[in-house]
Amino acid sequence: MGRRKVPDLYRAPFPLYTVKVDPKSGLVITAGGGGASKTGIKNAVHFLGLELVGEHQYSATLLHAHDTETRATMNLAIADGVIAAGQDGNCSMMRFKQRQSNEGRKASSSEAASGGQQGKARRRTGKGDQAAKDGAEEAGGIGASDTTDETTQVSVETVGEVQSDLNPVDPLQKVVRFSSDLSLLMTGGTDGHIRVWEYPSLKKKFDFKAHEGEIEDLDLSPGNEHLVSVGRDFVCSVWSGNQLAMGLRWQDTMPQVADKAYRYMACRFGRVEDQPTALRLYTVQIPHKRDRKPPPCYLTKWDGKSFLPMLTAVCGTEVISSMAVSDSGTFIGLGTVTGSVAIYIAFSLRKLYYVEESHGIVVTDVAFLPNSLKGNALKGSNHEAAMLSVAVDSRCQLHTVRNRRSFPIWLVLGFCAVMVVAAILLLQSLFPGFM
Repeated sequence: MGRRKVPDLYRAPFPLYTVKVDPKSGLVITAGGGGASKTGIKNAVHFLGLELVGEHQYSATLLHAHDTETRATMNLAIADGVIAAGQDGNCSMMRFKQRQSNEGRKASSSEAASGGQQGKARRRTGKGDQAAKDGAEEAGGIGASDTTDETTQVSVETVGEVQSDLNPVDPLQKVVRFSSDLSLLMTGGTDGHIRVWEYPSLKKKFDFKAHEGEIEDLDLSPGNEHLVSVGRDFVCSVWSGNQLAMGLRWQDTMPQVADKAYRYMACRFGRVEDQPTALRLYTVQIPHKRDRKPPPCYLTKWDGKSFLPMLTAVCGTEVISSMAVSDSGTFIGLGTVTGSVAIYIAFSLRKLYYVEESHGIVVTDVAFLPNSLKGNALKGSNHEAAMLSVAVDSRCQLHTVRNRRSFPIWLVLGFCAVMVVAAILLLQSLFPGFM
């Protein structure tokens, strides 16, 4: 662990703000841009083909670039071939299809990404606009593979749009999620409202004020029983429908931490490996104010049904900026405002993988490769987990955890039996009348 070199999987010609992996096709979908201002930075959604080359090397190919004109995509969710993309105060629904063709036309990634209005993205990361522009210019649109695939084509069409944030000053959708059964779409933004939409009709089901100020994150439990949201108002709330069920207090596990010294940054539900009925909730708490001597950030594990705190652990002094939980619930991925990337074991909240300043600037999103047929094929047999990270520096990286060494249970039991026999023999030699 520590400072090491992680090769770039792909570099876009604009700052990247979000990344997801389609479980069915294995497509990596990443997006970002410069927004509406005229600074020469594009706005687009990029579709990448990911391949495992050999045992541990990966390559990415730009298959398609979808121009989003004057709007940068700041967050997205994927469900059965549909992307829900947060663009300013709206949620744009885009359907994508991947097809094979022997007549595909080769084109450079810069050509695929060209066109449309160019501009400066809105920043919610605390870094300057110039840093994002410099990162985009440095990237220059060069990826691990700078040409589109000759036989694979991706088509994209807009199929709907809803206004997901009504802030009169500066509307911005901060988060979007699909329910696990794909029956609901949830959005949260700077106006503090949670909006729940029936999917695919996009008929609004709930619209309620959940937080004073911006919503940072939200997630829905499997079975759609509980919705959890966190905001900049120091509050983590559990909702049943549009009714407040309870508020969570992570400080109860850390009585030495003063109220309002920390605020919640992220929340995610996770399954428990080998326990199909169990559920966990994970939250990240970051310092409300930055001191000269940085205080630690905290990661808390909750029972996902009773919402009682189970464990809280320090997760470094770098401020956390993004979070993900693997499909199996085994791993938690974190990105920081200083560009570092880490993977933790969910059971113990112990750090398993860490790269200091892998990006060198704000990590805006992280996403594990899914535990689908395609996702497992991409991970390969030598990797226990693989996680993508994107940042304002326009880079997309892939972080892998190799299979940890484990001993078969029969070997462990055999070793214990040998130790017991050895102990008995030792006692007999020391004390002849022992047995």
